[in-house]
Amino acid sequence: MPVLPGLRACPDFLDRDEERALIARIDATDPTPFKFQGWTGRRLTTSFGWSYDFEAGRPVAAEPLPDWLLSIRDRAARFAQLDPTLLVQALLIRYDPGAGIGWHCDRPVYEDVIGISLGESATMRFRRRCKGGFERATAPLDPRAAYQLSGAARHEWEHSIVEMDRPRWSITFRSLSMIGRKNLAGEPISRA
Repeated sequence: MPVLPGLRACPDFLDRDEERALIARIDATDPTPFKFQGWTGRRLTTSFGWSYDFEAGRPVAAEPLPDWLLSIRDRAARFAQLDPTLLVQALLIRYDPGAGIGWHCDRPVYEDVIGISLGESATMRFRRRCKGGFERATAPLDPRAAYQLSGAARHEWEHSIVEMDRPRWSITFRSLSMIGRKNLAGEPISRA
């Protein structure tokens, strides 16, 4: 039984050789420090397809997904039961010691979130506001495993990743939501 509705996991999504090769590829992209509204994070990132400009508050075009990432995207799409062409963003992250991710819900311009964990194990925490505080849950992010956030896990719960003592890498694929597609088409977005 899943930890939360809408959270799915696939252990052993990759083998060890694939993991080593992907870590080398991520490092070769020369990732840069994550920036969020004037704050610089400890994690290093590279985006392909689309990137999110936190200063402007919108997605912006990035370099196309490289060929070496397409087969992994296609496999992630099969796991998530999606058309691979819907996964238009790939976010590559290197978490150096002391890096994590604070509480957040992915931007509403994105819909499906599929992550692949590389390197060290990590813990993904979830919380949802309820009467009197927060309801909480945790899920392991094992090396070489994939996970999908959809439905309630994606839209009703915030998530974070506990700070790491050792390096970890990840690949996150995202599809655009209806809001994201309208945003990119230049259409006004209703907040109702």
